[in-house]
Amino acid sequence: MQDTTTTTTQYLTYTLAGEVFALDITKVREVLDFTTVTHVPSMPDFMMGVINLRGSVVPVVDLRAKFHMPREEKTVNTCVIITEVVIDGETAVLGALADSVQEVVDLDRHQIEPAPRIGTKLHTDFIRGMRKHGDRFLILLDIDKVFSADDLILTEEAAAVSAAAA
Repeated sequence: MQDTTTTTTQYLTYTLAGEVFALDITKVREVLDFTTVTHVPSMPDFMMGVINLRGSVVPVVDLRAKFHMPREEKTVNTCVIITEVVIDGETAVLGALADSVQEVVDLDRHQIEPAPRIGTKLHTDFIRGMRKHGDRFLILLDIDKVFSADDLILTEEAAAVSAAAA
């Protein structure tokens, strides 16, 4: 007998530099309007700083910078996606800057194509897969693999420095 059950997952879609990305909705805590970010000295380029989220210090990363995309001015659509990231067994709450949030879509696992292999020097292991969506592709990110353990340590240090200063 053939298994006819389908496994669908919801993804939050958002844009960066005109491209459409998607995150598993279970990794998303909330979406905030862009707010003032407190800069923390000596952080890597992709680390914007920290925000105060109901009394908690949350590091904010610029995904454009992390992915080596050109930076642009913030607009009325710019937002911060609050995510939970697990790296080396450690959970951290991070804000990810996005140009805009689009929609929540249901995707069947059979509709998702594997990430393309682009030689050996370009790492794409943080791409969970891709899917045609209208006339464009959705790039499904594995947010846990976007950041390294070193990145997580830097964001925790930024949060600690900011909390100590407050």
